[in-house]
Formats: sequence, C-alpha cells, structure tokens
Amino acid sequence: MTTTSASAATLATVYGYPRQGRGRELKKAIEGYWKGTVTAEALLATAAGLRRGNWQQLADSGIEEVPTGDFSLYDHMLDTTLAVGAVPARHRAAVDADPLNGYFAMARGTQDLAPLEMTKWFDTNYHYLVPELGPDTVFAANPAKAVGELTEALSLGHDARPVLVGPVTYLLLAKPAPGVAADFQPVTLLDRLLPVYARLLADLKAAGATWVQLDEPALVPDRTPAELNAAARAYRALGALADRPKLLVASYFDRLGDALPVLAKAPIEGLALDFTGPAAANLDDLAAVGGLPGKRLVAGVVDGRNIWINDLERSLATLATLLGLAGTVDVAPSCSLLHVPIDATLERDIDPQIARWLAFAKQKATEAALLARGLREGTGAVTAELAANRADLASRATSPITRDPAVRARAAAVTEAEARRAQAYPQRAEAQRARLGLPLLPTTTIGSFPQTTDLRLARADLTAGRIDAAAYRERMEAEVRDVISYQEKAGLDVLVHGEPERNDMVQYFAEQLTGYLATRHGWVQSYGTRYVRPPVLAGDISRPHPMTADWFRYAQDLTDRPVKGMLTGPVTMLAWSFVRDDQPLADTARQVALALRDEVTDLEAAGAVVVQVDEPALRETLPLRAAARPHYLAWATEAFRLATSGVRADTQIHTHMCYAEFGAIMTAIDDLDADVISLEAARSHMEVAGELAEAGYPREVGPGVWDIHSPRVPSIGEAVSLLRAGLAAIPAERLWVNPDCGLKTRGWPETRASLENLVGAARRLREELAG
Repeated sequence: MTTTSASAATLATVYGYPRQGRGRELKKAIEGYWKGTVTAEALLATAAGLRRGNWQQLADSGIEEVPTGDFSLYDHMLDTTLAVGAVPARHRAAVDADPLNGYFAMARGTQDLAPLEMTKWFDTNYHYLVPELGPDTVFAANPAKAVGELTEALSLGHDARPVLVGPVTYLLLAKPAPGVAADFQPVTLLDRLLPVYARLLADLKAAGATWVQLDEPALVPDRTPAELNAAARAYRALGALADRPKLLVASYFDRLGDALPVLAKAPIEGLALDFTGPAAANLDDLAAVGGLPGKRLVAGVVDGRNIWINDLERSLATLATLLGLAGTVDVAPSCSLLHVPIDATLERDIDPQIARWLAFAKQKATEAALLARGLREGTGAVTAELAANRADLASRATSPITRDPAVRARAAAVTEAEARRAQAYPQRAEAQRARLGLPLLPTTTIGSFPQTTDLRLARADLTAGRIDAAAYRERMEAEVRDVISYQEKAGLDVLVHGEPERNDMVQYFAEQLTGYLATRHGWVQSYGTRYVRPPVLAGDISRPHPMTADWFRYAQDLTDRPVKGMLTGPVTMLAWSFVRDDQPLADTARQVALALRDEVTDLEAAGAVVVQVDEPALRETLPLRAAARPHYLAWATEAFRLATSGVRADTQIHTHMCYAEFGAIMTAIDDLDADVISLEAARSHMEVAGELAEAGYPREVGPGVWDIHSPRVPSIGEAVSLLRAGLAAIPAERLWVNPDCGLKTRGWPETRASLENLVGAARRLREELAG
C-alpha cells in the first residue's frame, strides 16, 4: 500500500465502552445494593470510579475523544426514557419518591409494579427496556445524567463527546403503553419530543460539549417513506437550532440504505457509519450520494461486535478511499464496544497462537488509534505494526486449528431428507399424546433451576482443585435429586433435571465440542447485571463424546414422569458465541447441527421421550435488512431440523425462544417443525399467542406466564388471566403452561411460590374447562 496522509484533524474515537469493570465491579455493587449490603452512595461511587477508569483506559489506548453518557447502571434506553421524562404512570410515584429505586423498579419490577418490557437490541444479545408511550405522553427534559457525566470527563482533562439515543430511534423502538390502542405509532410523537432534545442539547453545550452523538441505529433496517420523512424532519429541526453543539449522527450494525441520503442532506455536521461486514456497502452508497463534503465522517472500520484482530492494511485502504468523500475522516470501531469483553490480555489460559488472533475492547481501541495514526501520518509511521498484524493474520489463515477434513466431509454430504422428520406433524402429535399421556394444559419449566451460591461454590472448588470430579458429581447429583423431588411435589407434568452442572447454556456445550474455546474473563453484558462469557469459535466443530445423556439417565431414573433432555440449538450456539469470520455462518451452523443431532439421538436411546432444543437467538440473529433474511432463515431453520429430525415419531421435540419480536419470523417458527414451542409472553401481555393464531401456527405452544427476569411472584389469578388470553387464541389441546425462560437467575423462595401458582392456575383452568 502506498503512503497516504490525511488532515491533522484525523483522530480516533469510540461510541461506547463496556460498563462492568474488569472484575464485574458494577454487577457486584448493584446486586449488593438490591440486597441492602451496599449503600446508594457506595454504588454511585463505584459507578463513578468505573467511568473514570474507562476514560483513562481509552486515553491510554490512544483514543483522543472519549464518549460520555454511554455508561449505565442498567440500560441506556432506560436512561433515555428518564432523560426525556417518559416514565410510565405506574412508576412515577416510585421514581419521585426515590429516583434510584424507581429506576430499578422500571427495570426489574417489584411485587406491586410490573417492569417495562424487555427485548433484544437489534440483532445482538443485548436486551433493552422498551419505552411505553401513548397519545397522552408528556415529555420533559432531565439532563442531569448526561450533563453530569460530561462534566466528570471534562474535569479530568478528556476531550469528551456525549452520546444519546437519537429521537427517531427512541420512538421507533417504543411500543404503545398498556391500555393504548395497539395500532398507535409512537413516532407520531416526534414533534412533541424534539423540543426536549433541543433542551438536552442546549444544556450539554452549556456544560462544555463541542460535539454530541445521536445514535440512530433504527434507521438501518428497511424503513417506510413516512419513517424516513420523520428522520428528515427531526434533523432539519435539530440542525436549525441556534443553541446547540455540533451533531454527529451515528448508525451501525448494517448499511444505512435509504436513510443515508436523508442524513447526508441534513443540516448536521457529521455522520458515523459502519464499514464492517455487510455494512461495507456503505462505502459505495456514500460515494453514490456525493459523500459528505465539508462534514465529519467517523468511519467504523474496526469490528465492534466480534473479537478477531483487524486487517489493518485493508482498513487503511478503506479509510484512504473515504478521505475523498468527506471533509474529515476519523476512525472508530463499528459500534459501541459494549458487545465485546474488556481486555484480551487477561486471558492467560488460551493457546498463545490463538491469543494472537484476538482483540477485545481495549485492543480494538488501540487498533482504531493505530489506524488513525496511519491515516494521519502515513503508513510509514506504522510499518512495524502492519508487519506484525500481517503475520498474525497469516498465522490464523494457515493454522490446522481451523480445519478438520472429516467434519467438512460430513457436512458436505448432508441430504435434504436428513433435515426433515419422517412423519408429518399430525401423525407425530397423535403418537406423542398416546405415549406421554399428559393432562390438558400440561405444566413444565424451560430447563434451568436456581444456580445457588452452593452450586457456584462447588464449581469454583472444582476449578481450584479443592474437590475432585467425584465430589463435584456427588454435589450435582444431590441437587438433581432435590429438583426432581420438588417438581413432583409441586405437581409439574414434564420435569427437567435443573442443569446444576451447567455454567451457561452455550458455554457448557462449547467446552465439550471441538473448535470452541472458553475465556475466563470475557464477560459481556446481556441485560442489567446479567453477564455472559460467549465462547470463541475458532475451528471446525465436532462432538467427541456424549454431553448430556448421562445426566438425563440419572434424572429419569428418579421419577416416573417424563424428564426433558435439554440442549442449546445451533443458531443460538453461534449467536451467543464469538463466531469465526473466515467462513459463512451457514457452514458453521451445519457443523454444530450435526454434532447436536448425535446428541439428540443419544438422548432418545437413553429413554428421553421429550427433547428440548432451545433457539432463543433465532429472532435476534435475523438480518436487519429484509433482502438478507430469506437466505438466513433457510439455513437457520435447516440447521434446527438437521439437529432434531433423526428421532422417532413419538419422541416430542420442543424448542424455546424468549424476549424478541416474533412477528417477523412466524413462517420460520413453523419451518422449524418442532412439536412444541415455548415463548416469552408475560411482559408482552400474551401478544405472541395472537400472532401465532393469526399466522395459523398448527402445533403446540407454551406462552410464558411468569416473567422470570423480575423478582415478582405472579399470583394464581394473574397467571389465570394470562392463560385465558392465550386460550382466546390457541385451543386448550395445544396450550402448555410454563415460565417465560429458565430459572437460573431466580432464588428458590420465589421459584417455589411462582411454580406452585403456575400449577394452581393450570389446575383451576382444567376444572373450568372440564365443567
């Protein structure tokens, strides 16, 4: 590559940074506050310390403009709801009485207050709290958090840029409040919301902001002309304000599409675009609209969602092309680094060869800074770094770790018949009902039971060598006995073994499959204080030995009632991992599906009558743009069927999904050909039952009646009310009764009370239906 130089204005920045701290200090402080062992003052001091540490770490990595406002105690959309004063009526008294407790009541609910609905942030595994709006919503600016965090950063000497969720995205992601007509469109409130944003911008300018970033990722999916017109109106209005900072509108996760010319023409000073993966099309699209002459372009050329090192020379080539399309070009990761772990150097147990290929948040910030330097000073200034990067990329491309000829040959030989059940659903349903003999409205759970402190300590003791494998097995077997015994006494119809031996629904399997590796410190926020450690998928996948059949046999021998075999599906195994980027996802999914197919048939051979293969990530991985969806859904549903189609007609296949908007994938849900599907329904007020009925879904359904992400215990009456709503759409012969999701994060007292109410609700309705 020839040497290229840019304006001295070229700098490195990021849109956001992980919030939790290197040791998940934020999680510990918040959960301590909930338990009453940490004061509000101590919690807020911990949060302030983490913000300071993040800004300093970014500055040390070479980031010249740090973000503020991206830090959150729970969720940035919830923070935006408070910033614009859109607190639901049921939460206002709690927020007024104690803002911190009211904030958490909106997020988690209380026994007396239902929380906000929660769903996935675009096609990521991050969950946000959905704003509830209606025609009577009154907005009011609350700039305290945004101004306070900006002031903190400026006082420490950082060049800081506040980040806010943009007004169009906020409204497009909102839903009608309970009691508001379902066809109400929150975006119609735009003219009411814009003056509040004007006030926030003015206050940020007064506090010292030169630039403010407004995130508008909701403009990336296909949008209607009316929605695009709303975006144009919003940024004409905000751009025309006299008292405001410069505006940088950011999009990410895919190409901006039809919204790009809208924003390019808007009277704003800058645009931040993703140039990674499918969003690389933004380069040609930007050229097609004439670029951004005289404006700032922040180029997201470092993948902010995956953990592989950047191809620096390729990124520099992209940046060099972009130099001719904007007034200034700055360098950034493609999105907030919230979606990756903090620091790859903390991983001391990973093969040193593979460690060379990894870049977490800290390393990605360094890559952005290096690219900015190369763009600003020319490639000669970064010759050594480019050579080292070239060697690391070559190491990965040629490593035998990434290729297994036997796995590839098996995947290539798959036939269409292998991905279909031999019998149609009506014949299977008849055989399964005869074999299982379940009552009307059968009750079950989704899989996991509470992961108690004792269980976590046992796992830590095993890892540290304080107990051996036999002692660990003994502790886990005791827990399985207790869980099976409790379910029998509670009256559940289809049982689970509770998964005490599993650290995570993806990691547990990844640790037993070839091609995967686990991290020790690779924590990523899923929602609130829930953090996960996505495994890293580095090579071809196979199953050296059975993974769950032994635990299933142990549990089934304890009871005469059916126990479900429990597995995580192929799409979720990919979505909740850091996947390889050197082959199509469809190829990797087929490899995982074949490994799971072997496990399903082993479970059936061990006596499993019911096998559940969870696919909660099927919806979240749906491409944001409609043109890419048919191909994705074809390989995703094929992978599920390939994993589950090798069983007898009278073996019942279940699947589970949670916290997503299901309307867009109803055809795909049908194409899975599962016999029973359980879905989240409590927070969304049983909407999914109506959606399934409208789509003509013919199989059995378990819409959840207990929101397990809240500490609330639903009453029998509440569960009955939800089930009646479900029965209005789904015949009783096809309706199951279950929680929204697994019970891993709940405590035993609320689990017992909630499950007993759930069983009580099912019994009450059985009696009504029988009468």
